[in-house]
Amino acid sequence: MTKPNVLIMGLGYIGLPTGVLIAKHNIKVHGVDISPNVIEMINLGKIHIVEPGLEEIAKKVVESGYLRANLEPAKSDVFIIVVPTPFKEGHNPDISYVESATKAVIPYLVEGNLFIIESTSPVGTTEKIAEFIFSERPELKDKIFIAYCPERVLPGNVIYELEHNDRVVGGINSISSEKAIEFYKNFVKGNLYKTDAKTAEMCKLAENSYRDVNVAFANELSIICDKIGINVNELIKFTNKHPRVKILKPGVGVGGHCIAVDPWFIVSEFENEARLIRTAREVNDYKSEWVIEKIKISIKEFEYQFNKKPLIACMGISFKPDIDDLRESPALHITQELIKNGFNVLIAEPNVKQHDSLKLMDYHQVIERSDLIVFLVAHKEFINLKIENKVILDFCGVNEKL
Repeated sequence: MTKPNVLIMGLGYIGLPTGVLIAKHNIKVHGVDISPNVIEMINLGKIHIVEPGLEEIAKKVVESGYLRANLEPAKSDVFIIVVPTPFKEGHNPDISYVESATKAVIPYLVEGNLFIIESTSPVGTTEKIAEFIFSERPELKDKIFIAYCPERVLPGNVIYELEHNDRVVGGINSISSEKAIEFYKNFVKGNLYKTDAKTAEMCKLAENSYRDVNVAFANELSIICDKIGINVNELIKFTNKHPRVKILKPGVGVGGHCIAVDPWFIVSEFENEARLIRTAREVNDYKSEWVIEKIKISIKEFEYQFNKKPLIACMGISFKPDIDDLRESPALHITQELIKNGFNVLIAEPNVKQHDSLKLMDYHQVIERSDLIVFLVAHKEFINLKIENKVILDFCGVNEKL
């Protein structure tokens, strides 16, 4: 069987690992991104994100000629759209990146091509994009195959999960679903489940909304426990001894481009029905504001006790442990708000080399120089650090095992 040529629009946290994985299976991949710097790095066999094990594979597939990055699309057999889908004002989904990526590849589409959207999208997006393609290229109606297939990955383990996790594949018609499944079989070892595009789109949103609701329960519980003087981590440890209970670990909110964003795609379309989903989003967003207020209280207490303004250490600004992804990061939001309020802040983020507007420092230096240590992200470097004669606020359980 002849292997297809693949074009990927978007070489970010999902697009690049996807392209690398496909190329690893000796399939030629043409990756497209709007950043010249990203293109240059990839073509040198380097990567612009933190993802364990990815650069080693990327170097091999670039050197072997199976992966090449470019600023412009080209003809291909399979087109995969993996660009961001943020939300606009009012938490309404913004699919303009998907539309722009689609518009860019429309001139290159020919009969028999497979067009796949992997970007998280509101229900109905795949059908809307299909209509757009056919309005621009009516001769392709019923001549190309269009499907939606969301990723299910954990940052820090992306390559393995892209290859081994089950996938849900939904086409605009049955033959599109089948063609897409046939394609994914080239590099996915997990099960591939056939459905329609709307169900596949809703599946992605439901998965992340479920996770958001569970995190919201833990975060709300942490706020209640703080008010009554209970160690929430100890409470959760004991509660989880129940054979059918598994409460998650609370934190400073919810970040990332999935859980912090996707539930709003449901809420925006079903305002009256999605009451629990909306509440979970509000609880998790509020947790960040609650953390800021707790820090401010500690600052006032420090000032009263020592008659000076403290130097505050913000430990971690990524949205979860051991990655460099800052998208929708509650830790980053908290840090920026403290700076806006005029507090003296030092920042440690071991997974990010530099930031456009924030000065990052070695975490040992940050701890040594600061008076008030605020743990926002439980990076492995921060676990079980020996810190003496400092005020410590631990909002992520760096020393707690659940």
